[in-house]
Amino acid sequence: MKNMKNHMNGVMLNAYPDSIGNNLHDMITVLKKPEFKDLFSLFYVLPTFFNSDLDRGFSIIDYNINKDLVSEKDLDDLEKLNIKLKFDIVLNHLSVASPQFKDLLKNGHNSKYKDFFINWNNFWNNEGTLGADGVVVPKKEHLDKLFMRKSGLPILKVRFPDGSEQAYWNTFYQKITYQKIKPEELTDIPYVSLTTAKEIANKINVAIEENEDLFELDFREYSIYKKEALQVVVLNSCYLGQMDVNANSPLVWEFYEETLQKLSNFGCKILRLDAFAYLHKQVGESNFFNKPGTWEYLERIKQIALKNNLILLPEIHAEYGLDLHDEVAEKGYHIYDFFLPGLMIHTLEKGTNKALLNWAKEIITKGYQTVNMLGCHDGIPVLDLKGKEVNGTYNKGLLEDSEIENIMTTIMDNGGMVKNLYNAEGKKISYYQINATFYSALGENDQKMLLARAIQLFMPGTPQIWYLDIFAGSNDYEAVKRGGKDSHKEINRTNLSLATVEHKLEKEIVANQLELIRLRNTHTAFLGKITFKDTLENELNVIWKHKDETAELKANLNSLQFNITYTEQGKKKSINF
Repeated sequence: MKNMKNHMNGVMLNAYPDSIGNNLHDMITVLKKPEFKDLFSLFYVLPTFFNSDLDRGFSIIDYNINKDLVSEKDLDDLEKLNIKLKFDIVLNHLSVASPQFKDLLKNGHNSKYKDFFINWNNFWNNEGTLGADGVVVPKKEHLDKLFMRKSGLPILKVRFPDGSEQAYWNTFYQKITYQKIKPEELTDIPYVSLTTAKEIANKINVAIEENEDLFELDFREYSIYKKEALQVVVLNSCYLGQMDVNANSPLVWEFYEETLQKLSNFGCKILRLDAFAYLHKQVGESNFFNKPGTWEYLERIKQIALKNNLILLPEIHAEYGLDLHDEVAEKGYHIYDFFLPGLMIHTLEKGTNKALLNWAKEIITKGYQTVNMLGCHDGIPVLDLKGKEVNGTYNKGLLEDSEIENIMTTIMDNGGMVKNLYNAEGKKISYYQINATFYSALGENDQKMLLARAIQLFMPGTPQIWYLDIFAGSNDYEAVKRGGKDSHKEINRTNLSLATVEHKLEKEIVANQLELIRLRNTHTAFLGKITFKDTLENELNVIWKHKDETAELKANLNSLQFNITYTEQGKKKSINF
């Protein structure tokens, strides 16, 4: 077995705490089964590990353990299994239910945290036009530089105790739910009798039921009470949203200091920096990966991480042609290989090794430290594969646009759902990713899935494995339907019962994947040097060698048949698939 002092040499599991069974304890019960012995050295636990309320964990309330899903004993059990942890810190935003934003809603302009989040109108002061809705629309030259994750301006409007409506920067998700009110809640309004309160409450509650705009509601003879009555509604409303933090605030950096120390105490070894490229915002610049501001923030985070013995993994989705992956790697950071999932589908669908080899050789030549994957909690990236014009020069992508379109068509034909990017006017400006399970993206072909896994495990970098892929999970359309609007990601987040896992373990595609994963996690050859041998375009031959130990993959990309040979105590063994 490999020396796992450096766990980055091993294989990483990726799941939510309750992806299997009801909680992390159930997941650990599976990891203790004989079939899972020595499979994983790392576990990337997604952020429902912490207290959160939206976007399946990425809207953080606080970084305390979510006791509904996780216990201290779970952490002890993982330590006994010699499995180290990877967590997220969501650098760009916090939930409206966070203590900081709740204090802002309660105390308004007098809040200690008035500068912890970004007041949209203050940010764009003198740089735009105040609209009829009280929200500043930035000048066109600023709007054109904004990178949008949803249609419309990236704001959430909230009410302060003084009745004023304030717009706060909200790059990602949001949801506002107005609760029905009781007449008694209105009787503190001067000159409002219980009879009047009942009539006003009924008018408001009917409007809530019918999803009308409360602030446009005609109160008729009770219009003099409208402002006070709606203030009661606002104070009882439920906001959900991921509110962008203001990294110019010293309190934000105090929060980061506290959080990284807390995560290290939980046993974190690797820290994924979610949405870090959106953190630095400056008038006149893009809201995505500003330079040098983003680098300065990243360096500050790095210094905090070093004090807490944490490896940083910045998460960044951008076109290959922008070369941002190269810049991040040159600064000494591990990078996500978001290119591999699309390249894998292209490789297997077209039976060609060219694009995959070009990328593999770049990783090796430039010494990138990567974490790669097939499926994940998010979608299958496609934007990342594109070329990009930079300063008047077009930098080629890993694939041509027509080849990327073919990947998208393939996945969509197999039931995938597209996720796009938008401009400030709500117009689509680019595709972004496709949501599907990797197994369904491959047409639910067992041999394709198995070969995809083998190639991933023989690629340079740390293999990260989505739990659902292990069990050949199919697209979950019912979960998408249950989730409603913007729930396309649920297609690849099916929670598996313990009984389902037992049933799945009987399947050949599952048993074969487990065999491959165990080999990658334990064989000392993968501590050494990787070589891609020259072959025909429809073949792949990869060799790992460390001292006298070797592991070799030979694959035919047309027939999908492959063979793995490896040494064991001086003897050569072979597996044919």
